[in-house]
Amino acid sequence: MKVHCSDRPEASRLWWSEEGLHIDVRGLEPPEPMIAILGLIDGDEVEGALIAHLDREPIFLYPELDDRGFSHEIVPACGGDCTDEVKVRIARWTR
Repeated sequence: MKVHCSDRPEASRLWWSEEGLHIDVRGLEPPEPMIAILGLIDGDEVEGALIAHLDREPIFLYPELDDRGFSHEIVPACGGDCTDEVKVRIARWTR
């Protein structure tokens, strides 16, 4: 059984929470998730953390984030009960 969970408003790919800015790119075909995430970062729209909700681990995104000075880590999605989501926390490196 798959568990689908999200705190986002329906039909919205972007929303804010205490964690930061969220983007839900589940259901998009590659490379659209990476393009959407990098578009937010390159557009200076990310002030704190960006929480990306994806269908799979974005291994091709990680080098792009590194090049732009952003860290990344997989965090538990929906308390660890979601099987249809990979949640990645992205934040600018602090010095």
